[in-house]
Amino acid sequence: MNSTLVKIFGWPAPLFHSDTAVLDRWCWLRERLPRDDGSQKLIDIGCGSGAFTIGAALRGYQALGLSWDTRNQSVATERAAMCKANAVEFEVQDIRCLDQRFDLVGKFDVAICCEVIEHIIDDNKLMRDIAGCLKPAGRLLLTTPNFFLKPIDPAHEGPFPTVEDGGHVRKGYTEADLVRLCDHAGFVPDSISHCTGFLSQKITYLHFRSTRIHPLLGWSIIHPFRILPPLFDRVISRFSHYPLYSICLEAHKP
Repeated sequence: MNSTLVKIFGWPAPLFHSDTAVLDRWCWLRERLPRDDGSQKLIDIGCGSGAFTIGAALRGYQALGLSWDTRNQSVATERAAMCKANAVEFEVQDIRCLDQRFDLVGKFDVAICCEVIEHIIDDNKLMRDIAGCLKPAGRLLLTTPNFFLKPIDPAHEGPFPTVEDGGHVRKGYTEADLVRLCDHAGFVPDSISHCTGFLSQKITYLHFRSTRIHPLLGWSIIHPFRILPPLFDRVISRFSHYPLYSICLEAHKP
């Protein structure tokens, strides 16, 4: 169904098809991805079905999306063709083995990694491998669950597995955790912020619960409310103490 929506409405469809946090993350990324003339190369580490990779390509970046999931990469390639995103490629790649991709070393100006690192046990290695893919002065844009979040999915509260089974292996990260990861990987942190506020989380929770009954029910129930987070979440977050769901890192490689 999602690819059909892409065919009808174009690239933004995946941002509005699933939970509201997806749009929140793209809004955060878009503010940090100025339009490019095609000279900059971007790598999306753990790209899923490619929404952000395609979005970056449509902003002018030469984009490469990596994911272990063959089906997701097939869907992403199909959607890129529908959107005429000609400067994007997708490859099947276990990002835990990124250090074995010598052809990617020092090739990219920007790396994005959204809601991925919390699935990886050796997060220090992943950060080092991402740094290895970047040119000097290359930028990292990363989002991951905030350690202080109130879980939308009970599974995100723990206990967490000691093996990588596709789920979260930790609840999330604090600012100090992200700084530590940067230190180990040789990144310089430039800014740490947050996204996905109170309204977005509550609507996403409603989506999560209703999708268990039927995916179409989940989409139809939350659709009328999707306009609310972009309009009001920043204001509400400014005056409330409700923890934002994702913590967001901007860093660069010296």
